Amino acid sequence: MKHFLFPIIAATGLGLAALPAQAAGCYADYKAKQENPLRLHYGVAQVSGECSRTAAQAEISKRLAAKGWTLLTVVSVFGDEGLNQRKESAGSNFLRF
Repeated sequence: MKHFLFPIIAATGLGLAALPAQAAGCYADYKAKQENPLRLHYGVAQVSGECSRTAAQAEISKRLAAKGWTLLTVVSVFGDEGLNQRKESAGSNFLRF
């Protein structure tokens, strides 16, 4: 019986060890527009829910709409490692929405 439980306990321990990696930030870069006059912007936003394009699209779309912007597309979803390379491109829209 001990030999049977060891793999289960070990797998559980490995699963817990992976939790901090999942707790890292989730971000999405996106493109948005505003009408009359037409204005476009590229930005980076933090995603608080599930770290997927679908979840990011729903979350960011609501934030942008509250400020009169329309989400055009979520370009990608990424973790902390992708922030620095997108900061300059996003300019004033870096973590703004």
